[in-house]
Amino acid sequence: MGDNILELRDITKLYPGVKALDHVSISFRRGEVHALVGENGAGKSTLIKTVSGAIEPTEGRICVEGREFEALTPALSRENGIAIVYQEFTLVPVLTAAENIFLGEFLRKGIFSCQREMSELAKKLFQRLNIQMDPDVKVGELTTGYQQIVEIAKAVLKNAKILIMDEPSAPLTNREVEAMFQIVETLKAEGVTIIYISHRLEEIFRLADRVSVLRDGQYIATKAIQDTDKDDLVRLMVGRTLKETYPERNFTQKETVLEVNHLTGNGVKNISFTLKKGEILGFGGLVGAGRTELAALLFGSAKIKSGEIILRGKKFDPNSPNAAIRNGICLVPEDRKQQGLILEMTVQENLTMAVRKKLSKRGIMRESDSREFSEKYVKDLTIRTPGIFQRVKNLSGGNQQKVVLGKWLGVDPEILIFDEPTRGIDVGAKQEIYKIMTEIVRQGKSIIMISSDMEELLGMSDRMVMLSKGRQTGMLEKEEFTQERVLNYISEVVEDE
Repeated sequence: MGDNILELRDITKLYPGVKALDHVSISFRRGEVHALVGENGAGKSTLIKTVSGAIEPTEGRICVEGREFEALTPALSRENGIAIVYQEFTLVPVLTAAENIFLGEFLRKGIFSCQREMSELAKKLFQRLNIQMDPDVKVGELTTGYQQIVEIAKAVLKNAKILIMDEPSAPLTNREVEAMFQIVETLKAEGVTIIYISHRLEEIFRLADRVSVLRDGQYIATKAIQDTDKDDLVRLMVGRTLKETYPERNFTQKETVLEVNHLTGNGVKNISFTLKKGEILGFGGLVGAGRTELAALLFGSAKIKSGEIILRGKKFDPNSPNAAIRNGICLVPEDRKQQGLILEMTVQENLTMAVRKKLSKRGIMRESDSREFSEKYVKDLTIRTPGIFQRVKNLSGGNQQKVVLGKWLGVDPEILIFDEPTRGIDVGAKQEIYKIMTEIVRQGKSIIMISSDMEELLGMSDRMVMLSKGRQTGMLEKEEFTQERVLNYISEVVEDE
């Protein structure tokens, strides 16, 4: 194997009607950060689950430090020094960081028989990772970034030689991302091989030594990071030249459809703004700024303490999501899997969920009407699915997001709130979501867009409202947009009254 610690040879995985992996061969070197990129549905998740033992390949061989396997089990994967940090954490909130790290470990001669021993060992582990952290703090009290550090520590405890990180920065603040980068660099210096999966290409160029590209379940190329650039990677990922630009629009509408005055509640205070017809109004802020909390007030899923909302010239009290929906306000939530979809249900069932009454005649929805409605939105939104009876959990992130969109577009809302519209979505699917959003406002509807992606905020917004710690710190017109101004507003220190 030479300097290779892991080799995947002709890995193929077949599902009914789908070839998730098609004779993929990639090698990973000892002590390197090797990025794995590709659009949603390219096969990245299937590949890493093959390495971790979560699924068994249909064909191919896995070679770890010269030992060849037809398939790995989770236990065999761990025995061979492979660990994985998934996007969804597997922590117990009521236990301490130390208890979570050692959870499931066998007791040997009383080493882990008391809290003090576990705490001391966890403390040494954190020191090794150059992290200042109390091992006795309850995990439920930690920020997302520190919870992820506990997940990484669990993997390091098992003396992992190969650490797979699946979209590790997705839920993190910029400061937490920097801390995670330092951990990656520390482990690399110790000789650990990092397989790093991310849609954020800037991270790939910051961390990776090499990058491999998958597309439609096939291996495309591996490149040294110094021998490629962002445009080259995007071309390899999508099979065509695709510039990450934003659709051109000329927003000129003056008609106000929504007016918010001194809105307070759910962690935000004294928020005021207007939303114009055909406008994309962006909301910027750091994690915890209150953007999602504000969206909950507008959608009726949180209680308003004071202030008022004027909708189409009349006072409006969104006392429930149903009230908001009836009045033409819909929410595409930040967490589509938990809040936007029922994953075990089909594409058709999810698409028709909000319009059953609209499609029903005398209280009964005919199958033919449901099928026609679903097929229309699958076609209009280019939802890539084997059919409308496919379970939503089997779709890629971008296509799941389109199903959420289709569900609400069927209601024909006047205002759509997008909370992180492209989080966890690849660059090709992003472009499709942007085009859909542009078409929505072209039709005279309005969008409130919450985003942590600076380029997205600057590229898609017509105006921007800035929040910090639940307070409004500024508003910018299109001609005033600069990254520096946005950063100044969203990082502004807000004094409690």
